[in-house]
Amino acid sequence: MTIRKILATLLALSMTLSLAACGGNSTQTGTAQPEQTEQTEEASSVSDESVSDESASDETTAENTETETPADETEASEPAEKVDINLAALSGPTALGMLDLLEKNENGEAANNYNVTIATAPDEVTGKIISGELDIAAVPTNVASTLYNKTEGQVQIAALNTMGVLYVLETGDTIQSVADLAGKTIYATGQGSTPEYALNLVLEKNGLTPGEDVEIVFAADNAEIAPLLASGEAQVALLPQPFVTSVLTQNENVRVALDLTEEWDKAVNGESGLTMGCVVVRKEFAEQNKEALDRFLDEYKQSVETVTSEEGLAHAAELAEHYNIIKAAVAEKAIPECNIVFVEGDEMQQIAGGFLQVLYDANPQAVGGQLPNDDFYYKR
Repeated sequence: MTIRKILATLLALSMTLSLAACGGNSTQTGTAQPEQTEQTEEASSVSDESVSDESASDETTAENTETETPADETEASEPAEKVDINLAALSGPTALGMLDLLEKNENGEAANNYNVTIATAPDEVTGKIISGELDIAAVPTNVASTLYNKTEGQVQIAALNTMGVLYVLETGDTIQSVADLAGKTIYATGQGSTPEYALNLVLEKNGLTPGEDVEIVFAADNAEIAPLLASGEAQVALLPQPFVTSVLTQNENVRVALDLTEEWDKAVNGESGLTMGCVVVRKEFAEQNKEALDRFLDEYKQSVETVTSEEGLAHAAELAEHYNIIKAAVAEKAIPECNIVFVEGDEMQQIAGGFLQVLYDANPQAVGGQLPNDDFYYKR
């Protein structure tokens, strides 16, 4: 075979092998391409499904959010369920401080349903607290301590509502100091409660012995004393506001001789304030109805702020007459002098604790025989 033929043969063989190789690659690519396409489609399908699921999830979340938001708003706007509460106040500053609350209760606008009793003397209230007939009541501060001891801790003090409102009145002009009370007969109310013990302490700190140097005659309620002063049967009396203003309005011959709050401050050297009244609650009620009790305290605080405000005074005076506490004309003059307050929490404990300590040091029976423990003070 010539060299030319050999070269031609090798060239032909090379071309054949090259074509075979190309044909084999084309087949592999052809079979792989559909598999890749299917995988790509499956991946795309999975991705689409994933996106679809995420979209659906987002839509569901959005739907849930849209559904839940109004429900939350509705729940937030729904008022708390009202609780029936038996409530008592004394005819005086404590009842005056509740006037706005009483009106809301009468109009069905209060946060709770209050069954209200306006009492003329503390002993009308104390027995009902012990028996459970009353849930919340306004009483003299020392009576709150006595109730705590009598019930073995089942009564708590929730707020202070009245500071010093006691005044010594006289027909004439003979009393300029506590010493001038020697040999006098004082008509008063509040036997066994803050007025009696505060008066006794002031007298004793000024060297006078109650029952010996000074005679004290106790009346059943404050309304009995005004006509005694008017008739001349009583020359000297110890009265709280608003009855002081009422007597002064009716009898121009009667004057304020002494401010017992000032005399108290002198007698105790400023160790405590003369806190006249407070709000107590049965411990069992407080534990079982905490939200309702806190709503009451919020309403009471708001009521005090409204009644004692300049813009709320005139309406409060009208309410005082509406609820048969005192005539509107007298109430409008008396309320600013009644020292109506709302004090709770640690400040309440500090003021009341100091006051009870002073009473205890003078006469343990004034606070029920012993000072109350810390659980006496209800704190939110």
